[in-house]
Amino acid sequence: MKPPVKIILTGIAAFAAGAVLVFYFVKAQPKTAADAAGQSVADSAPQLKHDATGEVVITLNAETQERLGLKMTVPVAAQWQPEVKTYGRVIDPATLTAAITDLESARAAAEASGKEYDRLKNLSEENISAKNLESARTTTTHDKLAFDSTLAKFTQDWGQSLADGDDREKILSEVVSGQTALVRIDLPAGETLPSPPVSARIVALTDETKSVQGALCSTTTGVNPQTQSQSFFFLVKDWPCTSGAAVTGYLKISGDPASGTIVPVDAILRYEGKNWIYAQTGDGEFTRREISLDRPAENGWFISGDLTNRVVVVGAQTILSAESNNGSAPTDND
Repeated sequence: MKPPVKIILTGIAAFAAGAVLVFYFVKAQPKTAADAAGQSVADSAPQLKHDATGEVVITLNAETQERLGLKMTVPVAAQWQPEVKTYGRVIDPATLTAAITDLESARAAAEASGKEYDRLKNLSEENISAKNLESARTTTTHDKLAFDSTLAKFTQDWGQSLADGDDREKILSEVVSGQTALVRIDLPAGETLPSPPVSARIVALTDETKSVQGALCSTTTGVNPQTQSQSFFFLVKDWPCTSGAAVTGYLKISGDPASGTIVPVDAILRYEGKNWIYAQTGDGEFTRREISLDRPAENGWFISGDLTNRVVVVGAQTILSAESNNGSAPTDND
């Protein structure tokens, strides 16, 4: 072999041996912090899959859950009394005052004229003329009819209990002083209940997450010709709600209670015009589920059925972002 060729082949062999040594040397070197961080992020990236029902399941390992600050809680089991959803408003005390004033004025006039007629009837014919007696009879008849008409209207508008109740003056005093709010709840037009509701949860439209309990005060009989609805009046103690404010009433009616759970307010998120929660359905697995918010409860919403899974109360929006981005969760720098 000629010396130049030998030299070239020797050089190639030496280069190949050096490349092999460099390769193993690099492989043997520890990873830099940047490399380790990149690998950690890749390993902890959320994973998406579909379960047997077609629901999207997002998987987050413990490290990612901690980094995202996720917090979960178990919904509280509860019983739900059947109820009817209705609407109403807080009664202005002046309206009730005027109605009671009209009723009592008509009552007083009827009683006064009736007593005067009875007094004149007991007088001898020498002391009272037939004309005066007839005038007194006419007056008492008029006042009695006026009272009957006023009472019928009051009963129609406010119910029998407020019309006949001995505690009407006490109720008026508490409503006027602001100690108690009087709330009128109307059934949908044309509908009636076979029996008065057991009680009512009343929710102001300004804050639908909180409800107050109302005590049944009075019930109108049948359907009001003007409103075409049956009305119920409830008393709510120490409730600073503005007179005339619109409310939603949930009338508790007789029937077997439903079983379910109370989902906390913090667990609920709004997405695409619907309401959702994230339930932990496995080890590090979370599934987004749609829920209905038609049964507000104290500090949450009642959900029918057995929801034993923990639900996310902190970080649900972050999981939604990761799901929407096909598993790309926000980082600390996002």
